[in-house]
Amino acid sequence: MLAIFVAARVPLGSLRAQDYLGVVILLIGIAGETLADAQLRRFRNDPANKGKVCDAGLWRWSRHPNYFFEWLCWLAYPVIAISIQDPFGDPMVYPWGWASLLAPVMMYWFLVHVTGIPPLEQQMLRSRGERYRAYQSRTSRFFPWPPRRGAMP
Repeated sequence: MLAIFVAARVPLGSLRAQDYLGVVILLIGIAGETLADAQLRRFRNDPANKGKVCDAGLWRWSRHPNYFFEWLCWLAYPVIAISIQDPFGDPMVYPWGWASLLAPVMMYWFLVHVTGIPPLEQQMLRSRGERYRAYQSRTSRFFPWPPRRGAMP
């Protein structure tokens, strides 16, 4: 919540380009997470996919696109909160803005190393076995990236 609070408290007189950029990042994050969840729901609702691994749409580029886009939302707040100049172009220091970087750093850590990916991947390996291992070998863990070539389809 600190990141949101700090972003909302930036001392300025008018909206800056970085404020609009922060909003665009936030909207991309919300849209991406919504799309990833919808793609996974559609995949799971198809009886033909029982026991298979979803690797279509955003899931082809990242094993956890919903987590990535959640993290991207948190990245929007520092973009807004970190002020290096006021609306008139004069240098300005707003030290609390830098504290907002803790939000995406902590969110990344928790999603990738603690509560998000590790337990989910363990569960997927138990339930999907070699299919999931093959998916892991060709698909980026967190950041969306083109699938690796040469891996099994």
